[in-house]
Amino acid sequence: MYSLESFKQELLGAQEWLTKEYSQIHTGRANPALLDGVTVESYGVIGPLKNSASISIEDPKTLRVVPWDKSLNKTIEKSLHEANLGFSISVDDAGVRVIIPALTTETRQKLVKIAKERLEDGRITIRKARENALSDLKDASLPEDTFARTKDEVQKLVDGANATLEALFAKKETEILN
Repeated sequence: MYSLESFKQELLGAQEWLTKEYSQIHTGRANPALLDGVTVESYGVIGPLKNSASISIEDPKTLRVVPWDKSLNKTIEKSLHEANLGFSISVDDAGVRVIIPALTTETRQKLVKIAKERLEDGRITIRKARENALSDLKDASLPEDTFARTKDEVQKLVDGANATLEALFAKKETEILN
């Protein structure tokens, strides 16, 4: 009997990837995940911002970044500017404030377009996983009825994974547009 466990793991990985990507698309509301892609050099090592500072929500439009070492304030400010996320950044004695601007209609449309691109990337990953699984099935020299049954099961898993990706997109689209 052919095992579909590695295939299921690939599908789950595509869903997790899309969830992570969507967490980094801002919707006009403060969310610490928006800064996940920012890297900072501290003590000669480049690493994620969250390894050098605490990130908290100050209010619905503002994040507060408080470095573990106050001497990193300027470095963190520079890294945030270089990340080019479109946020306003100000430094005070307590740390760095990241102000998330209100979204315009045009910006919202661009963000929905980006979300659609990420959705398509997820679909491509699922298609590649399906092709690999079907190729492995053919190589397994299974009896015809077992092959057909397993092939149908693969397609059902693909359909379920695509439906999950669509649901994630629909949820993110609603967040962006509202």
